[in-house]
Amino acid sequence: MPPVQWGMNDFAAVIQGRKLAADDLALIQELIASQPDWSRWKLSRELATRWQWYNGSGQLKDMAARSLLLKLDERGLIELPPRRCASPNRGGRREIPEILHSTAPITVPLGTLQPIQILNARSDKYWEALFNCLLSRYHYLSFANIVGENIKYVALDRDNRPLACVLFGAPAWKVADRDAFIGWDQAQRERNLNLTTNNTRFLVLPWVRVPHLASCVLGACLRRLAADWQGRYGHDLALVETFVDRSRFAGTCYKAANFRCVGQTAGRTRQDRYTRIKVPVKDIYVYPLHRRFRQLLCS
Repeated sequence: MPPVQWGMNDFAAVIQGRKLAADDLALIQELIASQPDWSRWKLSRELATRWQWYNGSGQLKDMAARSLLLKLDERGLIELPPRRCASPNRGGRREIPEILHSTAPITVPLGTLQPIQILNARSDKYWEALFNCLLSRYHYLSFANIVGENIKYVALDRDNRPLACVLFGAPAWKVADRDAFIGWDQAQRERNLNLTTNNTRFLVLPWVRVPHLASCVLGACLRRLAADWQGRYGHDLALVETFVDRSRFAGTCYKAANFRCVGQTAGRTRQDRYTRIKVPVKDIYVYPLHRRFRQLLCS
């Protein structure tokens, strides 16, 4: 099927956080037509280079470009060349290597574990591999892979025993109650969404039963998150969000860590273009990282 052709005023969309117009779509169609031997990897890197699409630390956002191309292909707006190898993120979960770890119960008062250490898992290949293993095996949503800007933390006790895993990644594109709390309009949201992050996974390991540990770990992560994000991606953060499945959890640790519940989701996913996919309603919690967070997000 040939790619769909559009006139200059026929197409406008926001995909992967980037505004696209008809001339952007025409550029992509031209690249595909003029370079039939290019792989999807080559196309995404070329597109990101032409758009000068970099993150705050100067890294080319080729993965974001690749995701954008996939979404255009799924909508029938372009036709990408066939995949040359199986994608680890589609058609099944990527297999996470097993890392040996102790499951000996930890059931002591919080004070006996102090000082709690918060380790950036990417600081060492072993800790990142262990983080991936623990999250994929023990979190009820599992874990396969993550793209885009993200930070992985492992919480350790004074004896370097893992206690918890915390993942911060891409925020939701549009959430009515969150957006009303912030007070931004569509243009401001599109421009400043990268100043927010979502606590997409939080796991206290199942053999760890320590009162008040969860809120302690969350607080320690939040105190260093903005600086770590700035160091890795070259831009600030103003707000953290998270979604708590009301059918499973009461959100107690988030409340104890001074998150604020600002509403509920509509029971849809970000892939639900036709409002047909029903998922559990979740409470929306937010945590400002900056006292002027509304000013930053609504600028």
